[in-house]
Amino acid sequence: MQDKWKPATKVIHAGHIKDSSGALVSPLCQSATFVFDNAEQGASRFAGDEAGYIYTRLGNPTTAELERKMAVLEGAEAATATASGMAAVSSALLTNLSQGDHLVASKAVYGCTFSLMTSQLVKFGIRVTLVDFNDLSAVADAISSDTKVIFCETPVNPHLDVFDLDGIAEIAKQHGLVSIVDNTFMTPLLQQPLSHGIDIVIHSATKYLNGHGDVIAGIICGSNEQIEKIKYETLKDLGGVLSPHDAWLILRGLKTLDVRLERHCDNAEVIAQYLLNHNRVTKVYYPGIKGHSGHQFIGRQMKRAGGVIAFELDASLDQSIKFINGLHLFAIAVSLGDAESLIQHPASMTHSPYSDEEREAAGIGASLLRISVGLESVEDLIVDLEQALIQI
Repeated sequence: MQDKWKPATKVIHAGHIKDSSGALVSPLCQSATFVFDNAEQGASRFAGDEAGYIYTRLGNPTTAELERKMAVLEGAEAATATASGMAAVSSALLTNLSQGDHLVASKAVYGCTFSLMTSQLVKFGIRVTLVDFNDLSAVADAISSDTKVIFCETPVNPHLDVFDLDGIAEIAKQHGLVSIVDNTFMTPLLQQPLSHGIDIVIHSATKYLNGHGDVIAGIICGSNEQIEKIKYETLKDLGGVLSPHDAWLILRGLKTLDVRLERHCDNAEVIAQYLLNHNRVTKVYYPGIKGHSGHQFIGRQMKRAGGVIAFELDASLDQSIKFINGLHLFAIAVSLGDAESLIQHPASMTHSPYSDEEREAAGIGASLLRISVGLESVEDLIVDLEQALIQI
């Protein structure tokens, strides 16, 4: 029945199993280990012959509820929770890549994802090719006999480019590759990559899913086979699992995801138009405006454009920093999806792992700024932006 529920219902009720105590809110199972009835039961659970909990690194009732809910929201068979978004990225990649394999990924990705690919994976003999996923022919041309995985974010960080999921999935299937998409900026309420043929979806649950800036977490969604491999072959040994308390906080945050996203999107659309019409702003990157290349995907792949906007100022680096420092309501921070509006400078912050040449190639200049539009009054946010722009 839960598969037929609307998203606003799923975020509250999906994955919930009524507790024997009758508690409305799922209890927090803050236990590291679980007691067996006898030695035979312990052996049976370790052998996989009997279902049940063993040790929280392998599974926990609170974390399991979050995983069930996220699987329903993404339309996946299964999901697993991780200790951070990067734990989700690294676990999904390392499960599907071995020494001698090749990864094709989008040029512009989150800075630490970029660093993982270009600095860490290469240590294990994994070759990485970064291409512009706006050009699907370039993606296809980058594939070789040893390619195993295609990876991208969409919308991509920080320019909000939107990539064609149907086209990416088709290329992956033609070549027998595993396709992985980071869906953090959209959440499953605005975009469901699996429904377009993508194999694995990951999230930094730190962001919109939790929504309150008090948890670091990740989620991986996919088939039962993929999640079993990730959870019990890679994540189990690397140890980057989510704590029950953090899972409980995300479950609480998810209940308001639908209403929060409506405000995030409403506010972002107004602010994007304001920036588009300002004489000190030279470029606005937001799929919700008609001039953006990703606008064509609204309604086809994405329900709305989300709450993140990037823009470039007609300003020097010093003036851009002065603008950031002159804001009062926009906190200077590198996350997104919180109730508070945030601003950051990608070149010196989230994308600092890139070299100067790599940032230039990715179009991340000194005057590029990224904002995560919060839940405040949009009128107050525009007044704050205006007073800071006047100062430069």
